[in-house]
Amino acid sequence: MSTPREPGRSSRRGATRTSATGTHRPDAVTTTGDVGLTNTRTRLVGTRTGFLAEAVVASVRAGSVVGGVLRRAGSRLAGVVTPLGWVVLALVPLCLLAGYRLGWIELAAVGWAGVLLIVVAAIALVGRPGYRMTLELAHRRVVVGDTAAMIVRIENPGRLRILGSTAEIPVGEGLVEVVVPGLRGGGVHERETAVPTVHRGIVPVGPVRSVRADPIGLVRRELIWADAIELTVHPRTVAVPSTSTGLIRDLEGAATRDLTDSDVSFHALREYQAGDDRRYIHWKSTAKTGTYMVRQFEQTRRSHLVVALSLALADYASPEEFELAVSAAGSLGVRAIRDGRTVSVVVSEKTPEFARRKVLAVRGLATVRPARLLDDLAVVQMAPTALGVRDVARVTADRVAGISVAFLICGSVPAASELRAASSGFPPDVEVVAVVCDPEAKPGLRRVAGLTVLTIGYLDDLRAAMARAAAIA
Repeated sequence: MSTPREPGRSSRRGATRTSATGTHRPDAVTTTGDVGLTNTRTRLVGTRTGFLAEAVVASVRAGSVVGGVLRRAGSRLAGVVTPLGWVVLALVPLCLLAGYRLGWIELAAVGWAGVLLIVVAAIALVGRPGYRMTLELAHRRVVVGDTAAMIVRIENPGRLRILGSTAEIPVGEGLVEVVVPGLRGGGVHERETAVPTVHRGIVPVGPVRSVRADPIGLVRRELIWADAIELTVHPRTVAVPSTSTGLIRDLEGAATRDLTDSDVSFHALREYQAGDDRRYIHWKSTAKTGTYMVRQFEQTRRSHLVVALSLALADYASPEEFELAVSAAGSLGVRAIRDGRTVSVVVSEKTPEFARRKVLAVRGLATVRPARLLDDLAVVQMAPTALGVRDVARVTADRVAGISVAFLICGSVPAASELRAASSGFPPDVEVVAVVCDPEAKPGLRRVAGLTVLTIGYLDDLRAAMARAAAIA
């Protein structure tokens, strides 16, 4: 019978254990530590020890460290050496070798000239810029065609004077170069540069990159100072008269054909029925007829404007027509928001390229504030798979409840019959106005089978046309 060990005491190396058959076997827990080990040392020298094995391990470790340093240096070098610099680096040893081997003094002189250029380029990269740079925009939102300015601020926080350099600022798809002048210690310099706003959309400005390079262009190091800033270029809008956007100008709202038992627009008297509110009993009529008579009202509602913009490429003859349509939609929506009216601005949804069926949907734009609406309109674009004006009208009538006035905005391509078909998708009590944007046509207003058609050639035509539409309505 074996003697029990104290709890917690580990077995000794090489200890044996008696099995049930009475034979002794080595303890499996106390095997040597190099059995089954597959690290780098064992792959190099196995279980060998001694000076030679340690020398091999040390040399491999040193090589690994040196290799890591060289890889990091090579990565940085690849980021600063230009294609011309790599060509010079390749030609210099060839010129020196060929010049001395073949006795061509001129070729050797070219090689040494290349060495001199490499030294000058290396000196140009020494050190870090002693200044700080920031980027600001005078305004984050501008109207297309207006002047937008970015302000680059350069500051020298040190005591010594710094030399001039160059900074690059990506603006959209272009690049703006800004010259950084020499500054004395503590000096500050601001430079204002115009940002082009020819097209509507989101223009990324920045980041600001300071550039250090040699005169020949062998090396170039960029340092990013400020993050990119987005400039939102809004579509141009026009001030539409507030009395013309609603086309329904009652103080309490527009009376509908629906009858109700409680409202503000009186319609008629009828006999009292069980369940009627006794507050609406008309006592004078009751005394005359001898029968209880109650008031009946026409249901009223606040005007709910819908501005539906078609994004279908087939609805526009030119990009100019589409830009005019976007501006018209923005003008109507902004006027309605500022008047405190209930307004919905929707645009066509696009069908994915590999979809099996057409996507019948519209996308609502933000109407909380005029700026939010114009932000959304700044990024809308035509698409060949977007819904046309007819489908937009049908989906809008189904998805938006309580519409009183609907503006359908499109280009010159849809015919009058298509516009009539589009307007027929709305209920009969909805006033439908089609705004046709055609720079080649004469501005005008006409009625087509219960549909009001406004044709505008310029954005300024919208104000007069809307005022006339309100007078006719």
